[in-house]
Amino acid sequence: MRIAMAQINAVVGDLQGNTRRICEAIETAAAHGVDLVAFPELAITGYPPEDLLLKPDFVAANRQALQEVARRTPAVGVVVGFVDGDDHLYNAAALLYEGHVAGVYYKHRLPNYGVFDEKRYFQPGVACPLFAFTPAPIAITVCEDIWAPGGPPQAAARAGALLLVNINASPYHAGKWRQREEMLRTRARDYATTIAYVNLVGGQDELVFDGMSLMVDHRGNVVARGPQFQEGLVYGDVDLEAVAEARRTGGPPAAPPGEEIATPTVALGPHRPSRRGALPPTLVPPLEPLEEIYQALVLGTRDYVRKNRFRDVVIGLSGGIDSALVAAVAVDALGPEHVHVAFMPSPFTSAQSRRIAKTVSHRLGLVPLEVPIDPIFQAFRETLRPAFAGQPEDVTEENLQARIRGTVLMALSNKFGWLVLTTGNKSELSVGYATLYGDMAGGFAVIKDVPKTLVYQLARWRNRRGELFPQELLERAPTAELRPGQTDQETLPPYEVLDAILELYVEQDLPPARIAERGFDPDVVERVVAMVDRSEYKRRQAPPGVKITPKAFGKDRRLPITNWFRGSARPPAQPVEGTPARKTSKSRTSWPSR
Repeated sequence: MRIAMAQINAVVGDLQGNTRRICEAIETAAAHGVDLVAFPELAITGYPPEDLLLKPDFVAANRQALQEVARRTPAVGVVVGFVDGDDHLYNAAALLYEGHVAGVYYKHRLPNYGVFDEKRYFQPGVACPLFAFTPAPIAITVCEDIWAPGGPPQAAARAGALLLVNINASPYHAGKWRQREEMLRTRARDYATTIAYVNLVGGQDELVFDGMSLMVDHRGNVVARGPQFQEGLVYGDVDLEAVAEARRTGGPPAAPPGEEIATPTVALGPHRPSRRGALPPTLVPPLEPLEEIYQALVLGTRDYVRKNRFRDVVIGLSGGIDSALVAAVAVDALGPEHVHVAFMPSPFTSAQSRRIAKTVSHRLGLVPLEVPIDPIFQAFRETLRPAFAGQPEDVTEENLQARIRGTVLMALSNKFGWLVLTTGNKSELSVGYATLYGDMAGGFAVIKDVPKTLVYQLARWRNRRGELFPQELLERAPTAELRPGQTDQETLPPYEVLDAILELYVEQDLPPARIAERGFDPDVVERVVAMVDRSEYKRRQAPPGVKITPKAFGKDRRLPITNWFRGSARPPAQPVEGTPARKTSKSRTSWPSR
């Protein structure tokens, strides 16, 4: 049996465009002699459609689009994701054959964690039909259904399905493909079935879908693997007779009592194998770790810009590593003709920053627009002098510079229709080392989920393709240059320490005391945790950005702004027997200087 897995870049809400993409892929796959072509989860609507699902006309239009795909389906099987139902909605997969909808499967396991809110919209399915499409039946499941043992995949295999088609919209984070591939190999071996796992590709707001569709035989061997971050048809031939032979000596285990799932059979009529020649399977090797992350940033940026109908972007290029990396990603995503950079020196901008900004711009094929902010800064100071009389200069004057730069960038955006890309990284956003309405002003935050230490690693990796970032940029101490001689480490712990603490606190949710037990200074831990907790109001106002870690700020991590809970890096003191516990006061941790 020849299978094609179509990892398409669907656009949320573009029902006509998604229908066209699906039908074009069906035509191409049929020309290559496939018996079955499968599309991602909710391919008709795009994923995730979120509260579009609350609009009855959207759901009705999606069903009409499915009928249009069915009408244009030749004598091959087509599995496609859509939304079914009226009063109760289902995350559904249809099997189309010879011009009609032959059968429908409803997703059982509805994820409701991290970026997922499926229980807000959908009802779970209760059955797992088997489709007699070939001499042996096949089954269809949707994404989460296969991630845990048991459930519909096991029930289908137990009922005789030799091929399991699992359609997905599985969001990317770094290295996730390894977990995904090992899980699929385990399921295939445990259930003695071939699995065709098709995944969405493309960017949707903060999410990136990496494609990398996979076909695994009943022994757990990878038969076909699609590319990462690219559309395409992934082909593979599977030997269902070999699967049936293996079943004679051992099949999938029975479901535990109480977990039985109905597996009705849907007859599709006689199967007419396609006439075809040999076709080598698609077998693309995975990307190396840093290239994988970089390509996720590129795809996420390109799709956010293009799908929101922008043509050009603008970036404030400071002479620092963050803005340089964002500019490189933007050029790789959009081409230099669509990327503009503004260099906005202040009285504290060093000659080194000017030199680096000029070098990076030249190597990227960009011509920087220089907009000195000193006259504007002095005008602000004069205007505020009466109000600030008797007050020493402090972080207020530093933040003024960042806000002036944000205003300049937004003025360029308004005048020319350019989307502003912000340049803050995850380390800064975590602890609030950023200025609201200043360097946080913009439409898309390319590296908001990239820790500072990873920023340097990505820059060094990108230099392997041609040196963009000069060595002095990679070696200089990070600085905001908002006052003479300023460096980040005057306010923050070294980034190697900071990022390690942030990973444990933000991504793993470890309490401060557990973090300190790992060898970190309790004072440093408490200070970092306090900065993270007190900066929630800033993060809530930040633009969206590409998710590349298991837990990004935003949908992954939803904490209240108003929040009095504070953990401690020290175990609570034990009172001496017979004496009351002494009340202690803790001074407020200082705010970052930005």
